[in-house]
Amino acid sequence: MAGAAGGAPPTRTTLVTGARAAVREAAIAAALAHAGTPPSPLPSAAVILEGLADANSPLVHAPETGLQVLRIAPGCLCCAGNLVLRVTLNRLLRRPPAQLFISLANAEHVDQLRSMLLAAPYGDLLDLAADLQA
Repeated sequence: MAGAAGGAPPTRTTLVTGARAAVREAAIAAALAHAGTPPSPLPSAAVILEGLADANSPLVHAPETGLQVLRIAPGCLCCAGNLVLRVTLNRLLRRPPAQLFISLANAEHVDQLRSMLLAAPYGDLLDLAADLQA
C-alpha cells in the first residue's frame, strides 16, 4: 500500500483495552459521541472489534453517520489474528476514515501490536493516539 488514499492525512488510531467487550464498546461509543459534540461534526470513523457481536452493543454499522463497525474473530491480534487484522486494515485503509478504534479482547501483547502498527506500511497511514483503557 502506497500512502494514504488520495493523500489523506493519517488515520487517528486508538487501541482500546479492557476486561469486557461491553465495557470497551461503551468507551468507544462515548469517545465517538464526544468527538461529534457540536460545533464539530462526527468525523468518519471505523471500529475494529475483536470477538463476537453483542446484541446490546452501542456500536452499530451506520454508513449514513460515517461509522463502520468491523468484527474479526477472537485471537491475539499480534499473534494468531495478525493476518486477519492486516487484511482488515488493508481493506479499510483503501478509503481511510478520519478516526479508527481497535478493540482488543486481550491486552497482553498491546505493545507488540503498537509496534506492528508503527512499522511499514501502517506507520505512514496511522497516527497512533494514547491507548484507551475501558
